[in-house]
Amino acid sequence: MKLDRLLGILTLLIQKDRVTAPELAEKFEVSRRTIGRDIDALCMAGIPVVTHQGSGGGISIAEGFKLDKSVLTTDELAGIIAALKGIGSVSEQSNVERTLDKLHAKSDAVISMREPVIIDLASHYKGQLTEKIEQIKRAVLEGRLIEFDYFYEKGQSRRRVEPYFVIFQWAAWYVFGFCLERQDWRMFKLTRLWNLRSCDECYIPREIPPDKRDFNACFTGDIKLTALFDPSVKYQLIETYGLDCYTETDDGLCLEIGFTNRDYLINWLLGFGGKVKVLEPQDIAEDIKKAAEKILSRYQ
Repeated sequence: MKLDRLLGILTLLIQKDRVTAPELAEKFEVSRRTIGRDIDALCMAGIPVVTHQGSGGGISIAEGFKLDKSVLTTDELAGIIAALKGIGSVSEQSNVERTLDKLHAKSDAVISMREPVIIDLASHYKGQLTEKIEQIKRAVLEGRLIEFDYFYEKGQSRRRVEPYFVIFQWAAWYVFGFCLERQDWRMFKLTRLWNLRSCDECYIPREIPPDKRDFNACFTGDIKLTALFDPSVKYQLIETYGLDCYTETDDGLCLEIGFTNRDYLINWLLGFGGKVKVLEPQDIAEDIKKAAEKILSRYQ
């Protein structure tokens, strides 16, 4: 697992002043070329790793960089373990113990295995999800195009994409890449993505515009909802939007919030049945009314 290896390399660089690429390749059982890509990944993550040529050369963290050269503390290891547990829940196999051995063979590393945080990022169809994540990861590392059927509000389409990241955000997994059909950067939800395959065709990585790296920008909140909810669903509002998301009134709990996806908003509101009344916008209120009438007609 690449994450395991990057953590191991980083920790060795913290503990030692200098290591060589052949040493790292032998320790992590990969090629020197893979180690070179790992070093590039650490640099992209903000760790100033430098390579020294010639006799006595090797790989080290740049002088002056304020990084504690001591071993990781128990709390730091516990945080890493918690993260690895989450990644392990959607990987073909979890290498937490082996990673810890690479990090530091110290007694408190074993003790920290008792970390009480359990993170399960898998869904009810873990098998397919794991396969998709692993396949997309390989395609990213090999610089290969992927193609898949994508299901969305307007129907279904076949997409060819240059993949760059697999992302877990907004309680779901996505692949971020450049869509050749749309000639633009897109986020694709893995649960809507099927019949995935890696192509023989490779791609030259593009520079990702800074605004496209802001994955939260997809949610603009253009639709401003004002709705009254029955006090009995207070816990649902708090669960979704936090303790101070509503205002208590004589008529109920008033929620004012922005939404991006109109269909999602309507379906979300319908889930509350008769325990919500939309005040604004009026066109959303009309759509809720029509949907309710349609539901009623099915049972008459």
